[in-house]
Amino acid sequence: MSDRNEQLSVLELQARWDRIRSANLYDTLDRMGYPDQCLDLSIRPLFPHQHLAGKVVTARGSRDVPMAGDAEKYGKGEDYFGALRDAMFPGCVLVLETGGEPHTGKFGEMTSWGIKQGGARGIVLDGFIRDSWGLEAIPGYTVCARGTSPVESAKRWRMTAANVPIGMPGTLTSNVRVEPGDWIVADADGVIVVPQAIAMEALEKAEEIEAREQGMREDLAAGMSFKDAFEKWGRA
Repeated sequence: MSDRNEQLSVLELQARWDRIRSANLYDTLDRMGYPDQCLDLSIRPLFPHQHLAGKVVTARGSRDVPMAGDAEKYGKGEDYFGALRDAMFPGCVLVLETGGEPHTGKFGEMTSWGIKQGGARGIVLDGFIRDSWGLEAIPGYTVCARGTSPVESAKRWRMTAANVPIGMPGTLTSNVRVEPGDWIVADADGVIVVPQAIAMEALEKAEEIEAREQGMREDLAAGMSFKDAFEKWGRA
């Protein structure tokens, strides 16, 4: 398959995932035997009514970094941000494991523009991000984080790996494994990780639930009783 055909396939799948609600996806994965795919509920879209779906590119960072002036002792390190940019493609989402650094804003408006230009639909991180006003104005871009912070991360945190398996804090489990090529779906209810190996099956099953719910929604709006609508569509 050519790179262009693969890219179109990702974008086509991304458009389908973008119509899936996180609650319906959770029900799907729960029935498939994957109940622990929901990230910590404090991680969610920063701005109301946003939805995020995309194929995962990962990164990891650490707060154990040398302070300014220690460059000779520790070296400058690898260009992980450059590697991350190279890994981007249209329809992707960056998922960032921050390493537990509790205060600084990792990424921000300008770095978000950088990964958006690489094709990213948004970013998911288990910490804080900067520049809320600027982030809200980036079109077609969704940020899922614990919140925002003005504190600069440059001297206090650094990226240590790009596009490797990572672990994100979970809701029903302490850790959710996230790998490059998995899928992310996020809305106001939460953030769900779909392992790549079951992604197509999960998407098709979630689409069935969405279709049944829409049918029930339309019948209820037309005046059908809840009892009759539930018997017809089987969603509650």
